[in-house]
Amino acid sequence: MTHFAKKVVRILEVQQTNSSESTESHQFVSSNDLLPVPPGERTWNGLAYVAFWISTAININTWMITSSMIQLGMSWWQAWICVWAGYGIVTPFVVLNARPGAIFHVTFPVVNRTSFGIFGSMWCVFNRAAMACIWYGVQSSIGGNCVLVMLQAMWPSIMNIPNSMPLSSGIDSKDFLAFILFWIISLPFIWFPVHTIRHFFTFKSIITPIACVVFMVWCIIKAHGVGPIVNQPGTIHGATLGWAMVSGAMSCISNLVTLITNAPDFGSRAKYPSATVSSQLWSIPFSYGVLCLVGVLVSSSSQAIYGEAIWSPVTLLQMFLNDDPSPAARFGVWFISASFIIAQIGTNISANSISAGCDLTALFPRFINIRRGGYVSAVVGLCMCPWNLLKSSSSFTSYLSAYSVFLSSIAGVMVTEYWIIRRGHYNVADLYSARKGSWYWYTYGFNLRAYAAYVAGIIINVVGFAGDTGRVVPIAALHIYNLSFFTGFGTSAIVYWVLNRIFPPQGVFSKFEEVDVSGYLDRLIDSQSEESQGTDSKEELSETEKV
Repeated sequence: MTHFAKKVVRILEVQQTNSSESTESHQFVSSNDLLPVPPGERTWNGLAYVAFWISTAININTWMITSSMIQLGMSWWQAWICVWAGYGIVTPFVVLNARPGAIFHVTFPVVNRTSFGIFGSMWCVFNRAAMACIWYGVQSSIGGNCVLVMLQAMWPSIMNIPNSMPLSSGIDSKDFLAFILFWIISLPFIWFPVHTIRHFFTFKSIITPIACVVFMVWCIIKAHGVGPIVNQPGTIHGATLGWAMVSGAMSCISNLVTLITNAPDFGSRAKYPSATVSSQLWSIPFSYGVLCLVGVLVSSSSQAIYGEAIWSPVTLLQMFLNDDPSPAARFGVWFISASFIIAQIGTNISANSISAGCDLTALFPRFINIRRGGYVSAVVGLCMCPWNLLKSSSSFTSYLSAYSVFLSSIAGVMVTEYWIIRRGHYNVADLYSARKGSWYWYTYGFNLRAYAAYVAGIIINVVGFAGDTGRVVPIAALHIYNLSFFTGFGTSAIVYWVLNRIFPPQGVFSKFEEVDVSGYLDRLIDSQSEESQGTDSKEELSETEKV
């Protein structure tokens, strides 16, 4: 029985190129997918990051993001200013946290070790992985709605499928069929390595904007103009308007906080460090700003057509199909809904499956790589029955957004560690070492300074979070919570800086210089070059033997 169990474990283990040289403790903190990205896989140039952000921005959630602001009483242009302000303000934080990934080509779980410790980082990684799995299910549920509309455009009779699902399931047969189809369609895209999936992002960044423009023009033509929302003035003024705009901008920032935290995952694939800077600084606010404007114009047109503003593009497409459409109109709905399916798949890959894969690799390096981790997130997303989460609580999205309080505190510590405490100096060899005395060993593998700063960043927002859930709290606490990203990020950053001044760790530098003091990266590149040359020599010898 013991022999059989060992055999099963060996089968489940991820094959490692350095397994024969690694100690058991080293295997616990290292794997092929945790090591610095090899030069051959650093293929993302500036245009790849532009395509990535256009691809990530275009999804149903982004489309609807201005709706809540207009419903608060803002005019469309006030809401649009909030979108530009929110995404414009948050973009530099993405660039700052992506930098160590672009320089040292390591992913978020490894970068997080520099600040929280070789073992202390696991709590942060677990939090990010859990969020990725939950959001994978939520985005898949939304993608299933797109599949149903596409199928209805081809076969209207699908809406007549008899329901065989029990009432307790929270879903009927046709919706479950659509969800499962989207889930299955998504699976092949998880298979591709991170450095090659950029081609899918490029494809999505071409096809989905075309569909969005077609949808917008179609709606404006049907409404004989842009509709009443564009001409509708705001109904709130003064301080109420000011705090509403702050809240709107913060909702945009919260929408990107998860990608700020794991920015090194994609930065690690940069062909050259500057690829992550200028390309992201303009493409992030531009992509989100343009899509939100399209959403406003389409919803404004829908109010002129149906007498009410339809903020969900999927619901609006379904209403088009209920109007006894012509074959051309049905094809238009099919094309747009198919494009939205591509959009949802791309968002799930960029924001969820790759992130979960990188994180789970760090938690279980012996058994999980990025690909396996992506499939784990898909399975969890299916098993959690996300349609129940979305239907059972109208505040579900609000609760998920509130999670930015926890992630912003993590990001505050990470950015301060790289730019202010270590000043760009890394000891890459110690990132894969669980020995006492290494840079990132701290106290038994945990950096207590980082955890103190992390908790401080959470505490400052706790009272306001309670007020956001319906409890009576002082108005000042709600205002602090309205700025939760900055209060969480800023508090954790300041506390971490102060604690490091009082209790300086090993490896603090006064001069900023982005360098690996261990020389590990150079040795790794040399060994990879030797392996490549050895492989070429073997191939040449094989050809000679054939002759």
